Amino acid sequence: MVESARTPPRRTVLTAAAAAVIATAMQAGSAEAASWPVEFPLPNGFQPEGIAVGRAPYAYMGSRVDGRILRVDLRTGRGGVLWPGGAGLVSLGMKVDEAGLLYVAGGGGGSARVIDTSTGKLVATHQFTSTTGHFINDVVLTRGGAWFTDSRDSYLYVLKGGAVRRLKLRGDWELVPDANNANGLVATGDGRDLIVVSSAQGRLYRVDTGTGHATLVDIVGLPDVVNGDGLLRVGPLLYVVQNRLNRIAVLRLDAEETTATLVRLITDPRFDVPSTAARFGNRLYLVNARFTTPPTPETTYNGVAVRLNGVGTR
Repeated sequence: MVESARTPPRRTVLTAAAAAVIATAMQAGSAEAASWPVEFPLPNGFQPEGIAVGRAPYAYMGSRVDGRILRVDLRTGRGGVLWPGGAGLVSLGMKVDEAGLLYVAGGGGGSARVIDTSTGKLVATHQFTSTTGHFINDVVLTRGGAWFTDSRDSYLYVLKGGAVRRLKLRGDWELVPDANNANGLVATGDGRDLIVVSSAQGRLYRVDTGTGHATLVDIVGLPDVVNGDGLLRVGPLLYVVQNRLNRIAVLRLDAEETTATLVRLITDPRFDVPSTAARFGNRLYLVNARFTTPPTPETTYNGVAVRLNGVGTR
C-alpha cells in the first residue's frame, strides 16, 4: 500500500543573508571551533534514535516515544522542539536535504514523513506498507530519491517526486525472522546503488537499486558488524555504528565496494548504546539511544561528539 499526503514542494532559492549564514557556518564547521560543546543533554524520557545534520550547524533528533523532532544548535548545545509529533508516532532514522526538508523513518507504523525545517510544519506523510510486520527504520538521500529500509521485511522503499516504489531484495540477501534486518544505508561512490547493513547478521550488502540484487560485502579485520545501526560514508570510509557494542567500526571500501577493510574502532566512555551518527566539519555527532536501560519518563538522554578520526573530541 502506498499513499502520499502531498508532494513536497521544491525550494531551491536562498536569500543572500541565508547563504551568508550557511557559508559562515560551514567555515566554522571545517575549522571545528574548540568552544563548541562535545556533549549536550536531551529531554528526560525522550528516547532518541535518529540524528541528521544539514549544511548549517543544526542537528535534528527524533523521539521513539511520540515522534517529536528536536533542533539543536551545535555551537551552543541548546535547542528546542521543531515538530511536536503526536501520540503513537515514532521518529527514527532521518536525513535533511539541501532545501531544508527533513525525511524521517516512521518505524512500526510503516510510514515516513517529510518536515520543513524552516517552518517546523509537516509537509507530507507517506504510507509505504501496513502497520503490522514492518519497521521503517532508516533513510538515505541519493540522486535517485529518498531510500528507506524495512527491518522486518525484504524490501526497500524509494520516494521521489511524491511517488513511492518498492524494491524487493534478492541475491545474497537473507531475512532473519523476528529480528532487525536492513537498518542503516548509504549510497555507493557513484551514487547509483546502496550499501545496507543487516543488524541481526552483522553483514553488509551492496544493493543494485534497479534490480534489488544484493551482493554480500566481504568484511576484512572483523568477523562481522553485528548490531550495526546507522551508517555514514565519508569518501571511501564507511562508519558503522554498532549500538550495543558501544563503538563505531571504520571500514575502507575497495574500488568495487564489495570489500570493506577495518581501519579503526572508535570507542568513547560517553557512548551508551549510540544508534546513529551525522557529520559536521571534522566531527561525528551521535545520540545515545540507551536501548539497554529501561526507559521511564525521567530517564536521561544525551548526544555526544567525537572526531572523525576517533582521536579525542576537540
